[in-house]
Amino acid sequence: MKVGIPRALLYHRFSILWDVYFKELGIETVLSPKTDKLIMEKGEHFGIDESCLSSKLFWGHVDCLAGKCDTIFVPRIANYGKEGYLCSRFEALYDTAVNTFRDRNVRFVCCNVDEQQKITEEKAYISLAVSLGKTKSDGKRAYRKAYAAYKQDLFVKEQAQADLLKKDDIKILILGHSYNLYDEYIGIPILNTLKKLDTIPILADHYDFDKARREYTKICKDIPWFTSRELVGALAHYENDVDGVILLTAFPCGPDSMVNEMIIRRVHDKPILNLLLDSQDGNAGIDTRLESFIDIIRFRKGAAV
Repeated sequence: MKVGIPRALLYHRFSILWDVYFKELGIETVLSPKTDKLIMEKGEHFGIDESCLSSKLFWGHVDCLAGKCDTIFVPRIANYGKEGYLCSRFEALYDTAVNTFRDRNVRFVCCNVDEQQKITEEKAYISLAVSLGKTKSDGKRAYRKAYAAYKQDLFVKEQAQADLLKKDDIKILILGHSYNLYDEYIGIPILNTLKKLDTIPILADHYDFDKARREYTKICKDIPWFTSRELVGALAHYENDVDGVILLTAFPCGPDSMVNEMIIRRVHDKPILNLLLDSQDGNAGIDTRLESFIDIIRFRKGAAV
């Protein structure tokens, strides 16, 4: 069996976990290509107008995998219990995929995480292994090894980022979901531009997620969304170590629009740039805004000397 994995949405968070998990089960995987203009156009075709850009990209990646694998992995994640909900699109993702591609003879396989219904992440991956013809013990072993690799990868990233914070260059905290930050078409060009401007991007998701979800209340008493808590917690942790903050959002994300407004109202001692990503071609406008933002920070730092 060959399982397809769309290179979009939660792939950018769980790529290490998924890679190790399927390898431990002895299942071959195939990734969709890196995002390009064609994938974006395909995603816009399959996604409804009200979908956020990140979701539209996901459908473009699913389309790329059709016919190239036996089944496509689409997780359904509703919540992590008291740790918070995910955006409803993640809970509906599997069902939406099945219905969107119902006329294309595309098969999908799912793991269902819903801790409020006592379906933990581990139970979900054990059930996934069984649905793929493996045993429960195979699934438990594969998940635990994959989760350990995932946590180790995050630890290494956090330590590397701690070293970056010791440098004297201008440091910019990027508050953005991993599926926006690391997408080759919409996020990576922004990180590359910041590096060309001789700044150091500090990434919100290179901070331990568990710590971030404990620290977000330093800025806001309650946020319902799991990943939004992590972003705000990273802001609370890094705020005093950076020179500016960029809010990176895919249009028209509802949770981000609310959380970003809260951040702008409550964080007053750092320059903040709110970048809204859409499907328009080219990055010239974004590059100009980034250059102006960094110029303002340099001016502030010079005036403070």
